[in-house]
Amino acid sequence: MIQSKSGTASKRSAKRALLCALAVPAMLALTPVATSAKTLVYCSEASPENFAPSINTTGTSFDVIAQVYSNLVDFERGGTKVQPSLAEKWTISKDGKEFTFHLRKGVKWQSNKAFKPTRDFNADDVIFNFDRQMKPDHPYFKVTSANHSYFNDMNWDKLIKSVEKVDDLTVKFTLNEPEVPFLSTMGMQFAALQSKEYADAMLKAGTPEKIDQDPIGTGPYQLLQYQKDSIIRFKAFDQYFAGKAKIDDLIFSITPDASVRWAKLQKGECHVMNGPNPADLPAMRADAKIKLLQQPGLNVGYLAYNTTKKPFDDVRVRKAINMAIDKKAIIEGVYLSTGVAAKNPIPPGMWSYNNAVKDDPFDPAAAKKLLAEAGFPNGFKTDLWALPVSRPYNPNGKRVAELMQADLAKIGVTAEIKTGEWGDYRKRLQAGEHQMGMLGWTGDNGDPDNFLRVLLSCGSAEGAGSNIAKFCFKPFDTLIEKAKVEPNQAERTKLYEQAQIIFKEQAPWFTIAHAVQIKPVSDKVIDFKLSPYGRHEFYGVDIKE
Repeated sequence: MIQSKSGTASKRSAKRALLCALAVPAMLALTPVATSAKTLVYCSEASPENFAPSINTTGTSFDVIAQVYSNLVDFERGGTKVQPSLAEKWTISKDGKEFTFHLRKGVKWQSNKAFKPTRDFNADDVIFNFDRQMKPDHPYFKVTSANHSYFNDMNWDKLIKSVEKVDDLTVKFTLNEPEVPFLSTMGMQFAALQSKEYADAMLKAGTPEKIDQDPIGTGPYQLLQYQKDSIIRFKAFDQYFAGKAKIDDLIFSITPDASVRWAKLQKGECHVMNGPNPADLPAMRADAKIKLLQQPGLNVGYLAYNTTKKPFDDVRVRKAINMAIDKKAIIEGVYLSTGVAAKNPIPPGMWSYNNAVKDDPFDPAAAKKLLAEAGFPNGFKTDLWALPVSRPYNPNGKRVAELMQADLAKIGVTAEIKTGEWGDYRKRLQAGEHQMGMLGWTGDNGDPDNFLRVLLSCGSAEGAGSNIAKFCFKPFDTLIEKAKVEPNQAERTKLYEQAQIIFKEQAPWFTIAHAVQIKPVSDKVIDFKLSPYGRHEFYGVDIKE
């Protein structure tokens, strides 16, 4: 846990111009900040996994990627509308199988001590990034990790037939079949683009991993410094194709404890914080110097059962656990006013949400009876992996786990709570080490496919995919695979509604809650917008000097 430095308060007046409240002396060893420079500090909750777009799946990594890199297409700030980015325009063939992107001319790459670019962004960079994820024999396929989670979970290795360079500023994607969400998926962080020239130079130098450790992109900010579990410092990239950012110096102060983040925000030691403790919300609302931004969250928090491990390979056991846990008590005791009970794997605000689905009742007696029918009249022992950090879909995983543990004990199930460092925790769940594991999801592109296929398909259950329930049920899979190629949204809705019914019958998860997205922001911050995808994007944001 990173605590506020006690000496900060006493020295604040002498160091205010340098934002001493960052409390990280190492950052002052970097290039000096001009007195007129604008600095914004974001109190984040955890370190990124790394800086490789195609490998990461967590919001903590996406927040960093969004500053450094750019995509072919992007989402409007604060919204879900797809708009041009590195691609100025695109065309789609009548059969929906060919997407041709016309690239922006004159886009500059950032640089660092190890590499200075000699050319602008072009089609070769696009080819490199998708070949890296598609081709096992590509020299960068296994650099940092061979687990390109999103690409594989969405079966893009089977979907994409080819990626071709038409000319330096034109790239054509040919698909084996139409896919309705393809364009919006291109705006997701896994499709952010790295420099092929940088990659080639680092491969030649024998240090290919550097492109994922010391990133350069075409985005609004370039990385200056990273100290794990401490600080990330960025500087505005003055050649950014959309114009230099209003904020000169952007700092992520990594602060795992929500109460400490709130204390820093009160003291002016940060300007935006993530994951407020629900218990602190009344004080935040009463503070005239704090703006509390909020909107319904496009998320779901859940407890996944590893359906490949006994006893959770039996649907009766999964249903029994669902009925044994008091969901209402969890929401009232942990989420307070910031969450609503979840019954489906997609949030209520998303199109195709099936409100007719009935949630499993809280009924310990029925749960105990069902366990006996499954061969466990005296219960059993299991693990229960608890989130180690607050997330947009779960403010306190440890407390939720404790409440679940107490409920399960009442039906004879002994649950041992386990956890770990955030990056390692996620990897171990994806590897399937758990019996029961707590996780969640915030949507990336506004499409139900982004929840149902990424988190619950047979394809994403393979290897170290995002389907940590390892759930593979053919009737469910058939529906979501059919839905992704159906051009008529009304018909897609019917398919997804049926899929949610099957999900509830098979119970691969205990669905916990959909959390309201709440962001405490200093009144000095100008034009920070909540992202429906829970991202923290600082291009376009300004601050009062």
